[in-house]
Amino acid sequence: MTEITGATILLENVTKSYGAKKAAVNQLTLEIPAGKTVMFVGPSGCGKTTTLKMINRLIEPTSGRIVINGEDVTTMNGDELRRRIGYVIQAGGLLPHLTVGANVGLVPKMLKWDKQRIADRTDELLELVSLDPEIYRDRYPKELSGGQQQRVGVARALAADPPVLLMDEPFGAVDPITRQRLQEELIHVQAELHKTIVFVTHDFDEAVKLGDWIVIFNEGGKIEQYGTPEQILAHPANEFVEDFIGSGAGLKQLGLTRVRDVDIRQAPAFTVGEDAATAVAHMNEAGVLRAIVLDSRDRPIGWVTRRQLERMTTVGAAHARQFPVVSDSATLDDALDTMLVAGSSDAAVTGSRGAYQGIITVQTVIKAIDHISADPEEVSTPVGHNTGAIPKLATGENGVISYAMDEEETATEVENDSAPWAEHSDPAETHRGSERA
Repeated sequence: MTEITGATILLENVTKSYGAKKAAVNQLTLEIPAGKTVMFVGPSGCGKTTTLKMINRLIEPTSGRIVINGEDVTTMNGDELRRRIGYVIQAGGLLPHLTVGANVGLVPKMLKWDKQRIADRTDELLELVSLDPEIYRDRYPKELSGGQQQRVGVARALAADPPVLLMDEPFGAVDPITRQRLQEELIHVQAELHKTIVFVTHDFDEAVKLGDWIVIFNEGGKIEQYGTPEQILAHPANEFVEDFIGSGAGLKQLGLTRVRDVDIRQAPAFTVGEDAATAVAHMNEAGVLRAIVLDSRDRPIGWVTRRQLERMTTVGAAHARQFPVVSDSATLDDALDTMLVAGSSDAAVTGSRGAYQGIITVQTVIKAIDHISADPEEVSTPVGHNTGAIPKLATGENGVISYAMDEEETATEVENDSAPWAEHSDPAETHRGSERA
């Protein structure tokens, strides 16, 4: 099992008020599990960004506590806290007068790491976010595309190996294609590192794609529903959640299954420069008419037919227009869209660092749709409410802390209609809500 490097976060009865105005966040108690990605969604002005910024105290809570891995951080030095938490905003927030390498190494330098350690860590992280250090390390932000700047921003946030990564609509300012690639890159990074990620977005589809858990906020930081993407799509807690999800909830379930979870077929693949006659022999043996062409780093760059290879001495570069490529962390929704746009019935699948894994077909996606369950698996939901009740430490095994509500307190809250799920008139719905607590 991969080691969890993230930390549990607990916002304990947190309120943020501005003078006599209505509280921006009111009596919020929220547990964010270690090593998970928790998405904050909701309409503008609902308090999700305020909540995010209170975690690293860019905004100070009016009352309540913020506890990270059992430590109350509301009393510690704010600058010290922020050096222990990664933070990513739109466009990366890079310093324009510093090189990419200097931007990534900024926090380690503040922490007085030695130069060689900073240099090694910088190169390691640039590789992690799929930017070749030899090419990008000495460039300046203005020499990068928006997507590349965002990747550098993620690398910088991870530089000091923080347990917590806060992301405030980081992909909101890039085009849809770049956004999809950045989302997939984040999924790969999280699969390797298992940090605790808190991610603010307005895009519910993005929340479904990236989140292990989703918190849907209403005005005043009120939690309308806290659950897995599967739970929320299958059983919206109330009319507000239904409206926020919008139409097409069934189709959104395509976003719950990833390419790596379905059958990936193997197809012949040859690297540029390989002997063409040998490649043809392999294709004849496999009984196929075309194969994938890979670059020197095993990344797919196009198709080549057997007839084309028969006219070559060595396998040549084959950069096909609209050559469909999807990451194994992409959703089936993304995969289907990529194939349809390219007018293809299949697409090459890549894994970590863009390495070739195989191919996925339209038929595979259609087959998978039949197996998408409308009834999600029951799981224990982290604590999340606005009732003022304080959860108790539940476990601390293997250094991973979690919290739970006292059973008697939970029962009282439901009886008094003070919990968010108590608005249901259906007793079965109320029962589901109490299980979420």
